[in-house]
Amino acid sequence: MEIKIKLRIPDAAAHRRLSSFLVPRLLRTDAPARPLAAAAATATAAQRDVRLYGTDDCDPSCAVLTLKPPPRIDAGVSRVEEVVEPLDPALALTCVDNPACLGAVDSPIIRLISDEYGVGGYKAPFICLGGFRNTRGVYELEEGEGQGLVLELDETHFHFGTNYELECETAEPDQAKEVLERLLTMVGVPYEYSRSNKFACFMAGKLLL
Repeated sequence: MEIKIKLRIPDAAAHRRLSSFLVPRLLRTDAPARPLAAAAATATAAQRDVRLYGTDDCDPSCAVLTLKPPPRIDAGVSRVEEVVEPLDPALALTCVDNPACLGAVDSPIIRLISDEYGVGGYKAPFICLGGFRNTRGVYELEEGEGQGLVLELDETHFHFGTNYELECETAEPDQAKEVLERLLTMVGVPYEYSRSNKFACFMAGKLLL
C-alpha cells in the first residue's frame, strides 16, 4: 500500500519559490528519458504504464513497469496499492514504440492484467493512450523541519498544460501533512489538497485538483 501526501502547487512561480528554498536539501533530480507512456486496452480496469529514466531519449538508464488501480484520495492523502517491476530499458523502448509488444513480456504484471481483464492477447492488444513528462526533485528535510521526511516536488507537462505538486510518501500521513503544510506556510507558497492523480488529469485532458 502506497500512502502519499499530495499537495497541489498553483503555478510556476510558487514552484520556483519552493524549489529554491529546498535546494540545500536536494538528494537527486529524476527526469524521464521520454514522456511516461500509458498503455492499456481499458483505462477503467487499471492504470498501467512504462516509465523511462535517464538523460538520453534513445538510451534510458533504467525503466520500470507499474500497475495501480485508481487511488483513494481524501484531504490530500492518497492511498493505493502499487506494483512496480524493473524492465529492460531496450525492451521498454520497444514497448513504448509498439505497446502491443507488452503482451509478450514475461512479467507478473502482464500475466495479472491478462488473467483479470483479458488484455494483451491478439484480440485485445495493449494500445498507447499517450504520455506526459514528469520532472521530480527529491529532497530530505533537515533536523527540526521534519527530519527523515523525503519530499518529491513534481513538474508535470501534459499537452494541455503543466501541473505542480508536492508529494511525500509516509506511514504516518497526519503528522507528515502537518509538517508539509507548516513548511509551505513558512515559505509563503499557497497550496490545495490534490483530489486526483497525474493519470486522472491525463485521461480527463485537463488540469484537475
